[in-house]
Amino acid sequence: MAKDLASVGPRLRTLRQKRDITLTQLAATTGISVSTLSRLESGDRKPTLELLLPLAEAYQVTLDELVDAPETGDPRVRQRPIERNGHTYIPLTRRPGGVQAFKQIIPPTAAECDLEQQTHEGYEWLYVLSGRVRLLLGAHDIVLLPGEAAEFDTRQPHLILNPGPEPAEILSLFGPQGERVHVRARPKIQT
Repeated sequence: MAKDLASVGPRLRTLRQKRDITLTQLAATTGISVSTLSRLESGDRKPTLELLLPLAEAYQVTLDELVDAPETGDPRVRQRPIERNGHTYIPLTRRPGGVQAFKQIIPPTAAECDLEQQTHEGYEWLYVLSGRVRLLLGAHDIVLLPGEAAEFDTRQPHLILNPGPEPAEILSLFGPQGERVHVRARPKIQT
């Protein structure tokens, strides 16, 4: 264990240097003093969770990556599905903060359901992979088919359902603070 902790400092220094970040810049981003960061990188300061969490966030890596935790198997199965309101969410992004990607599996919903539209902070973009998805968005009632997409501010009342008959699968990008997807290039229009 002590040997593992001793290797964290040099790893932190290498990560910072690869990203071309100065100790002063990192201190401004994390709120950790320059002297503490320097001692941490040199091994003179023991890495604690209180110090490592803001560093992982600043570098946009998981804590496991930051401390070089041993692999626990195939990385494609490390993300555990989340069950919520009968929907299965499979996280596709590992980095904390910012836009998050999910594959969502939605079972068929009874025609008349008791679920109500919800609101919360954020912005969502979804793309239907298979099945049919019913998007209740305020007063709008939209059915999306495979290959169709929708985007909306999640502060607007919304509910995502599956009118059936088979499970629907969607890719969902969600920005918890309202971040939006930025399209950098558009395809050339064929004439």
